[in-house]
Formats: sequence, C-alpha cells, structure tokens
Amino acid sequence: MPESRPPFPPFTLESAIQKVRAAEDGWNSRNPEKVALAYTPDSSWRNRSEFVDGRDAIVAFLDRKWRKELEYRLIKELWAYTDNRIAVRFAYEWHDDSGNWFRSYGNENWEFDDNGLMSRRYACINDIPIEEGERLFHWPQGRRPDDHPGLSALGL
Repeated sequence: MPESRPPFPPFTLESAIQKVRAAEDGWNSRNPEKVALAYTPDSSWRNRSEFVDGRDAIVAFLDRKWRKELEYRLIKELWAYTDNRIAVRFAYEWHDDSGNWFRSYGNENWEFDDNGLMSRRYACINDIPIEEGERLFHWPQGRRPDDHPGLSALGL
C-alpha cells in the first residue's frame, strides 16, 4: 500500500485549511524525520536560493535549519488553493546563537500527489531583524495553541 497523508486532492476550502495546519504543526515539531514523511520520496524544493531533492536531503536541510534558527515558532495561513495545489503565506520567529531575533516572512507554493504527499515546494523568504520585545509568537515550543491568533489576527 502506498504512503498517504490525508486530506487528499482535490482540495476544498476545509481540506486545504486542514493541510496547512498539519504542515504548520509538523514544522513546529522541529523533527526533520517526521516532517520529511509529508513529502514524496522524490520531492523537489526550492527554499530561498537552495534546491533540495528527496527525503534524505529534506531531513539534512531541516536539521541544519533548526540548528541555526533557535526557538523557531511558525504560523502558516492559507492564501489560495485549487485541485492539487495550495499557496500559503507564513511568518516565523527565531533567534541565532548570538541572541539576535528575526521574523521571517514568506510565501510557499505546494503541489501534492494523489496520496496527499507534497511533491513540490517553492518557498520565498525574507528575514527581518526584530528586538526581543517585538516578538509576537510566545507559545511554548511545539504546536501553536488553537487559541493563539493567526497571521491576519496579528496584523501580519
């Protein structure tokens, strides 16, 4: 039986929102091996200026990312969807090993196979330095609580 990750395309508004939240929850786990299972074995990414192909490369990429981006907290929001594609906007906060805080803003375009695994991911991201007092994402590391505001409610 092939791997699968519901919900499956074609997406509805409800299933697209569910897919976006599942992706947010996975990334907030900061577990590269777990996150990589949401992608096809031959998934292809462009993340900023880096190209990543396949699950092993995804795991290595995410491991490297979360060693640099400390206290990472992410919020994703559905932007648009159709058939087997979803577009999201996101922001995440993190600090480097010198204690400098950043808020990173971006957009992603996703394409899914029939089994609900992401086969393509294209991400454009910009990092903005912020002061620690400007942080807006204060939940404990891990899944964002259901009652924590999303991007639109935070005015981002």
